[in-house]
Amino acid sequence: MYTQCPECLSVFSLDAQTIAKANGHVACSHCAASFDSLATLTEQLPPEPFVELLLNEPALEPPLLDLVVYRPKPEVPAVVELPAIAPPAMPSEDFSQLVFAPRFAQKTRTPPPAKSALGRQRRSSNDKSWPWMVACGVLTLLLAGQLGWAKRVDLIRDPLVGSWLRSTCATLGCRLPLVAAPKRLRLIASNVQAHPSVPNALMISASVSNDAAFAQPYPVLTITLSNAQGQRIAMRRLQPEEYLDDTAILRAGLPSGSSAVLLLEVEDPGKNAVAFEISFE
Repeated sequence: MYTQCPECLSVFSLDAQTIAKANGHVACSHCAASFDSLATLTEQLPPEPFVELLLNEPALEPPLLDLVVYRPKPEVPAVVELPAIAPPAMPSEDFSQLVFAPRFAQKTRTPPPAKSALGRQRRSSNDKSWPWMVACGVLTLLLAGQLGWAKRVDLIRDPLVGSWLRSTCATLGCRLPLVAAPKRLRLIASNVQAHPSVPNALMISASVSNDAAFAQPYPVLTITLSNAQGQRIAMRRLQPEEYLDDTAILRAGLPSGSSAVLLLEVEDPGKNAVAFEISFE
């Protein structure tokens, strides 16, 4: 199987034993970046040339395995035959003299408990059950909180639930975590020119708009330079920290419905670069 480093885009070959050592988390030997190998795990590489492997979408439910290749046979328990036991011999006596008492005379009826005793028993059972009810309610709330935290990205992206969460946080004064939605980013305008102060470098400006209903972190920008034949001659991936040096802006993210102008500095690949493309991750 194959996987790809999201930082340097190096493709590696790995086996099941390597994946099982750290639950899919591996380290790139080229750029030393740690990443989840299951995100791009594939059995066959696409035809070259390719840039990035497709991401595996997480499933809401575990997939059903129906192709059985081996199943151990259950052990059949050994049947032990017990020896037959002869019934005891009855004494040879005259049973005509035996007297049997009726069933209602053999058992004595116990009087029902008094009403006051029943009331005390019910109050005692209620006193013992309420701590369990409180504990079950607390555990239910904790479980709901854990599920909400695990699905926080999907909940914030959901139009109905996300709107309710944002209004609730606005009332309580809390802050929702930033959720990335690169498909909701729109490139309004872009321009490339020679760097005014650095030789053999280009200055690229990109105006980006956030069409999502929530604030999201600044994206990872991929800049691709091509020649006149459409062949790629250079590519650069820029993390938000590389083109923004303001920690407060990075922490706040790109607000909903707003736009920002990003200035990017890249090395000039030469006169063959006549076209460029900007994508978001």
